[in-house]
Amino acid sequence: MSDRDGGRVQVTSHLTIETVTSLFKNGLPVSGETSLVVDLAEVETVDSAAVSLLLAWLREAQRNSMQLCFAHVPENLLSLARLYGVLDLLPLCGNDSAQP
Repeated sequence: MSDRDGGRVQVTSHLTIETVTSLFKNGLPVSGETSLVVDLAEVETVDSAAVSLLLAWLREAQRNSMQLCFAHVPENLLSLARLYGVLDLLPLCGNDSAQP
């Protein structure tokens, strides 16, 4: 469901209530990194559990004094985060647009 390459984690598959539990239990894939990019380009399906997972990873990164950002966030996930009023909390990398 996720592949690590240095300071980048590629999340694949679906981020739904059925799949995020294992990612949540495994925690943020950190190993002494000071910054991490979570790439969501290959995520096809999301639900509100995906928003919860990103916020949990963000809290974990903050506890570990790690810089974290989310790249290639699918528009449907951005829409959910906007709906729940937490979009501004999510650190987006690069060209990801958070505009309404």
